[in-house]
Amino acid sequence: MMRAGNERLSGNDIVIPVAAGESITEGHLVAISAAGYASEASKAENLMIAGCAMKPVDNTGGEDGDVEVQVRRGAFVWNNDGSIKATDVMKPCYVSDAQTVTITSTGSSKAGVILGIEGDGVIVETL
Repeated sequence: MMRAGNERLSGNDIVIPVAAGESITEGHLVAISAAGYASEASKAENLMIAGCAMKPVDNTGGEDGDVEVQVRRGAFVWNNDGSIKATDVMKPCYVSDAQTVTITSTGSSKAGVILGIEGDGVIVETL
Protein backbone atom coordinates (compact mmCIF):
# COMPACT_ATOMS: atom_id res chain seq x y z
CA MET A 1 0.00 0.00 0.00
CA MET A 2 1.38 3.41 -0.92
CA ARG A 3 1.51 6.24 1.56
CA ALA A 4 -0.26 9.50 0.91
CA GLY A 5 2.08 12.48 0.49
CA ASN A 6 0.67 14.16 3.58
CA GLU A 7 0.84 11.13 5.88
CA ARG A 8 2.64 11.66 9.18
CA LEU A 9 4.94 8.91 10.34
CA SER A 10 4.92 9.86 14.00
CA GLY A 11 2.60 11.59 16.40
CA ASN A 12 5.46 12.48 18.76
CA ASP A 13 5.84 16.06 17.48
CA ILE A 14 2.75 18.24 17.57
CA VAL A 15 2.05 21.95 17.16
CA ILE A 16 -0.40 23.67 19.52
CA PRO A 17 -1.76 27.24 19.45
CA VAL A 18 -0.63 29.27 22.48
CA ALA A 19 -2.99 31.10 24.85
CA ALA A 20 -3.03 34.89 24.94
CA GLY A 21 -0.53 36.42 27.34
CA GLU A 22 1.55 33.26 27.67
CA SER A 23 5.28 32.67 27.34
CA ILE A 24 6.60 29.10 27.14
CA THR A 25 10.22 28.21 27.89
CA GLU A 26 12.04 25.61 25.82
CA GLY A 27 12.33 22.33 27.72
CA HIS A 28 9.34 22.96 30.01
CA LEU A 29 6.14 20.95 30.35
CA VAL A 30 3.34 22.25 28.14
CA ALA A 31 -0.32 22.06 29.16
CA ILE A 32 -3.49 22.47 27.11
CA SER A 33 -6.51 24.21 28.65
CA ALA A 34 -10.13 23.21 28.13
CA ALA A 35 -10.28 25.95 25.47
CA GLY A 36 -7.52 24.16 23.52
CA TYR A 37 -4.67 26.65 24.00
CA ALA A 38 -1.18 25.89 25.29
CA SER A 39 0.61 27.37 28.28
CA GLU A 40 3.43 26.28 30.56
CA ALA A 41 2.20 23.56 32.86
CA SER A 42 1.32 24.60 36.38
CA LYS A 43 -0.30 23.04 39.41
CA ALA A 44 -3.93 23.27 38.35
CA GLU A 45 -6.77 20.85 37.77
CA ASN A 46 -8.28 19.96 34.39
CA LEU A 47 -5.20 20.57 32.23
CA MET A 48 -4.04 18.09 29.60
CA ILE A 49 -0.27 17.70 29.53
CA ALA A 50 0.96 17.65 25.93
CA GLY A 51 4.70 17.09 26.43
CA CYS A 52 7.93 19.10 26.32
CA ALA A 53 8.33 22.46 24.53
CA MET A 54 10.94 22.11 21.78
CA LYS A 55 11.38 25.86 21.21
CA PRO A 56 10.61 28.95 23.29
CA VAL A 57 7.56 31.00 22.31
CA ASP A 58 6.28 34.38 23.48
CA ASN A 59 2.63 35.31 23.10
CA THR A 60 2.58 37.81 25.98
CA GLY A 61 1.36 40.58 23.66
CA GLY A 62 -0.82 38.40 21.46
CA GLU A 63 -4.28 36.91 21.29
CA ASP A 64 -5.21 33.23 21.62
CA GLY A 65 -3.54 31.31 18.80
CA ASP A 66 -1.37 34.14 17.43
CA VAL A 67 1.68 31.88 17.87
CA GLU A 68 2.15 28.12 18.09
CA VAL A 69 4.46 25.95 20.19
CA GLN A 70 6.20 22.82 18.96
CA VAL A 71 5.78 20.05 21.53
CA ARG A 72 7.38 16.63 21.68
CA ARG A 73 5.57 13.77 23.36
CA GLY A 74 7.50 10.87 24.87
CA ALA A 75 9.65 10.18 27.93
CA PHE A 76 11.51 13.03 29.62
CA VAL A 77 13.33 13.57 32.91
CA TRP A 78 11.60 16.11 35.18
CA ASN A 79 12.55 17.35 38.64
CA ASN A 80 11.25 15.33 41.57
CA ASP A 81 9.56 17.33 44.32
CA GLY A 82 10.84 14.64 46.70
CA SER A 83 7.61 12.68 46.95
CA ILE A 84 8.31 10.15 44.16
CA LYS A 85 10.18 6.98 45.14
CA ALA A 86 11.52 3.98 43.20
CA THR A 87 8.43 2.02 44.27
CA ASP A 88 6.25 4.45 42.29
CA VAL A 89 7.39 3.16 38.87
CA MET A 90 4.44 2.73 36.47
CA LYS A 91 2.21 4.92 38.65
CA PRO A 92 0.80 8.25 37.48
CA CYS A 93 2.49 11.47 38.54
CA TYR A 94 1.19 15.02 38.56
CA VAL A 95 2.38 18.53 37.76
CA SER A 96 3.96 20.57 40.54
CA ASP A 97 5.29 23.25 38.14
CA ALA A 98 6.58 23.42 34.54
CA GLN A 99 9.72 21.44 35.45
CA THR A 100 8.67 19.41 38.50
CA VAL A 101 6.41 16.42 39.12
CA THR A 102 4.83 15.00 42.27
CA ILE A 103 3.03 11.82 43.31
CA THR A 104 0.25 13.94 44.88
CA SER A 105 -2.80 14.41 42.67
CA THR A 106 -4.63 16.97 44.83
CA GLY A 107 -5.18 20.24 42.95
CA SER A 108 -3.11 19.16 39.97
CA SER A 109 -3.26 17.48 36.55
CA LYS A 110 -1.68 14.21 35.44
CA ALA A 111 1.80 14.71 33.95
CA GLY A 112 2.21 11.11 32.83
CA VAL A 113 3.43 7.72 34.01
CA ILE A 114 6.64 7.22 36.01
CA LEU A 115 9.17 5.03 34.18
CA GLY A 116 12.03 5.40 36.64
CA ILE A 117 14.11 7.56 38.95
CA GLU A 118 17.34 9.15 37.71
CA GLY A 119 19.29 11.04 40.37
CA ASP A 120 17.06 13.91 41.50
CA GLY A 121 14.86 13.45 38.44
CA VAL A 122 11.91 11.33 37.41
CA ILE A 123 11.59 9.72 33.99
CA VAL A 124 8.00 10.42 32.94
CA GLU A 125 6.21 9.22 29.83
CA THR A 126 3.76 11.82 28.51
CA LEU A 127 1.52 9.93 26.10
